[in-house]
Amino acid sequence: MTSLPTEPEGSLEELYEHAPAGLVSLSPNGTILKANRTFLTWTGRDASLIGSLIIDLLTPGGRIFYETRFLQALWLRRELREVAMSVLRGDGSELAVLVNAVVVEGDDGDPRLVRLALFDATERQDYERDLLASRRVAEASEARVRVLQEASNAFAVATTEAELADALVASARDAFAASAVAVVLVDAEGDTYLAGGVHPLAGFAEADRASAEMAMIRQSGTLTVSNLDEVRPLYPALADAMLDARVEAFSIIVLQDVGEPVGALICFFGRRRVFDEQDTALQVALGRQSAAVLSRIRLQNELELLAMHDQLTGLANRKLLRESLLGALGAALWHERSMALIFVDLDGFKAVNDEFGHTAGDAVLKWVANQLRAAVRSTDVVGRFGGDEFVIICENAGADEALLIAQRVLSMINANSHEFPDGVRVGASIGVALHQPEPGLGAAPEAIFIAADSAMYRSKQSGGGQVTLVQL
Repeated sequence: MTSLPTEPEGSLEELYEHAPAGLVSLSPNGTILKANRTFLTWTGRDASLIGSLIIDLLTPGGRIFYETRFLQALWLRRELREVAMSVLRGDGSELAVLVNAVVVEGDDGDPRLVRLALFDATERQDYERDLLASRRVAEASEARVRVLQEASNAFAVATTEAELADALVASARDAFAASAVAVVLVDAEGDTYLAGGVHPLAGFAEADRASAEMAMIRQSGTLTVSNLDEVRPLYPALADAMLDARVEAFSIIVLQDVGEPVGALICFFGRRRVFDEQDTALQVALGRQSAAVLSRIRLQNELELLAMHDQLTGLANRKLLRESLLGALGAALWHERSMALIFVDLDGFKAVNDEFGHTAGDAVLKWVANQLRAAVRSTDVVGRFGGDEFVIICENAGADEALLIAQRVLSMINANSHEFPDGVRVGASIGVALHQPEPGLGAAPEAIFIAADSAMYRSKQSGGGQVTLVQL
């Protein structure tokens, strides 16, 4: 049978002095009566500590806690465990400790002394700080993912650029607590326009005095400004505008599609703001998502445009012409006003194709399409019905207005035909169908097409180069 080792003489004192915890004995009034070597070593102090008050070793906040909470609980319970406190070292630095305390009573039941056991909590405090930091990072990451998911759902249902811009504004405003958000997009001509939100500095961006500074800002692309002090040395005029608009900070994230800028997300803040990597990354992610959706919307619009327009001339095709005519007839019936359909057929076009080829014929058709666009009103719809036949739908037009448009078309085609290659001559025969609806009685689209077509053939049979008007 193996016997247990016996403690060498003096080992209890050694155990006290070198225990893996600071051991301190206090009088009931908090005077330090005894402290082991471990506590003295941890705090960088010596035996002169004896006779001091324990409260003098605490941080200012710790003193308040000790007097208002610690002592009250200790005298009430007679024992406390794992109370977090901070002790001042001799050099003024802080030592995080966990304190166990017990009250030793005399035979009369009155407190005789207080024994403290203090455990170094530095590693635990660091661990808790790391854990808290990790938790905050995780929560921030979760929040970013949630913002992106909600934004993705909002973007997915957007069918127009305005709807997309409004969704992006709402997402950015909620995600960054911005005082204002603006979405600026670049149109097909390369011009920028405010698609959604509010732009407090729009007046400055359009002002002549801002041209040089705005050029510098555009060249910098993505930009964050934390406060006015950052702006004034480089962009003094912008700083003045920000001051007037009560804008202290802003960020600009460029929206790009296949490497080309298609717009910008601009967030404005009324107070100073520090933009960290997470903020910027989230704004860039929102910009990337919205740019992809913008590309989809614009592609869809282009496809719809192609589906409703003649590929050669860019004019409305038969499908769009029919829809437009239905709308014009409905408006005429509702408002009890007249409308007209103008049918244009080119004279001599077949000879162009036969003698000069279809390339020359296509050039003539494109030229005629441009003449028609120039001859009509901004509200009129011009389309290619097929081959060398063109249609003009004129809402709210009486006989005089319809004839004026038809004569203008005829004159422009005849007067400019000299622009064609030598030997190419075309003219036009035009028919106008005027519709004046009676109350409650409309007209079928086919009927007005047939009437305008018949009027055009009467012009052609009369020698061409004429306008014939019929009324329904």
